[in-house]
Amino acid sequence: MAKLYLVRHGEDTGSGGADPDPGLNELGHGQAKDMAARMAHLGPLPIIVSPLRRTRETAAPLETAWGVVGQVVEAVREIPSPSALAKDHRRDWLRRIMSGAWAEVEAELHPWRQGVIDALLASREDTVVVSHFVAINAAVGAARDDDRLRLFRPNNCSITVMETDGTKLTAVELGDAAETKVG
Repeated sequence: MAKLYLVRHGEDTGSGGADPDPGLNELGHGQAKDMAARMAHLGPLPIIVSPLRRTRETAAPLETAWGVVGQVVEAVREIPSPSALAKDHRRDWLRRIMSGAWAEVEAELHPWRQGVIDALLASREDTVVVSHFVAINAAVGAARDDDRLRLFRPNNCSITVMETDGTKLTAVELGDAAETKVG
């Protein structure tokens, strides 16, 4: 069994939606350093990150501590907005869908969810995965056979521990939970 350490990215600058790929704010950088200190004894392990800046910046202290470079994996990126959705409506859309189930969302999102699951199932060794709120929930939902989009609220830099045998995911321990802001 491969153990997967799903880390939600640190707090980002938010940018009020102006920057589609914000980096971490000062608190987020501190959260990333604290997370790396908590995980240092586990490695070095392979690290995969989404292509978004906030996940790469979150992984950086762990990469430095372990002397490894994270692999960018598109499949673990943030949930994409539907193509017809105006960018300034993303926050409202996320609030709406996160209170529901996968059976209720746009069909174009189902391949994204399956991509997250498949990427995690492909892990053959213990791995750190730095990703996003909904992606972590998609993984936990798959492990628990639960169709809800939001099963818990992973805090910034929380660590959710899962296992995979290549055919199924098992949720071992949910990361610290907190309220989150969508947007």
